[in-house]
Amino acid sequence: MIEVRALRKKLGEQEILRGVDFGVAKGETLVIIGRSGAGKSVLLKHLVGLMQPDSGEIYIEGENIIGLNERKLAAIRRKVGILFQGGALFDSMTVEENIAFPLREAGQRDAAVIREEVAEMLEVIELEGQQQKMPVNLSGGMKKRVGLARAIIRRPSCVLYDEPTAGLDPVVSDSINQLIRRLQERYHVTSIVVTHDMKSAFHIADHIAYLHEGSIYFYGTAEELQRSSDPLLQDFLLGRSEGLP
Repeated sequence: MIEVRALRKKLGEQEILRGVDFGVAKGETLVIIGRSGAGKSVLLKHLVGLMQPDSGEIYIEGENIIGLNERKLAAIRRKVGILFQGGALFDSMTVEENIAFPLREAGQRDAAVIREEVAEMLEVIELEGQQQKMPVNLSGGMKKRVGLARAIIRRPSCVLYDEPTAGLDPVVSDSINQLIRRLQERYHVTSIVVTHDMKSAFHIADHIAYLHEGSIYFYGTAEELQRSSDPLLQDFLLGRSEGLP
């Protein structure tokens, strides 16, 4: 579904990505972990063409998206949905209007079709009957769910998640993890999840990539990561810093 080859990106004098390589198979969930500032969110933005690399290649279903114009990128973006950290809902729109926004942007004008599609999404995210609520009246977890419904309403092949459980309590975080898995099973969607939440990572990942100093330091299954004796990986898993003398 997605293949990244030798991706490099500098912001000012700082080299954020230093030759990133990985692939994600159709229907797979890849979790990307790493310390703050490692380049995880920058990497996600490259996958939908919001940023262009200094060098390297990104293939979405076999098509290299680097250097494509906006018209061609729009076609690629129909294949890739993205859930931003806070849900990024439109404050002036109801839940129904937020979820329906991509359909209307794509030219759908049939009100009955829109209602039916929104109702299905609300059933998927378990928020039936909440169509007329405004974002200000939603909890953090509900906002994430509505943002996710908006990201998948046009049935993308892949969904990118930027810290989907950030700021949520453990129970709500678990419900988001279950939803990510349910979407994978129901729609066979490919997922790339950026997170610091290791419990989430172990729950949803088929593979885990550890991004360190701009490149993939580790790639493997959750079990392989947990078995690793590498001190760098162990420090991250245990939340252990070098500390002060």
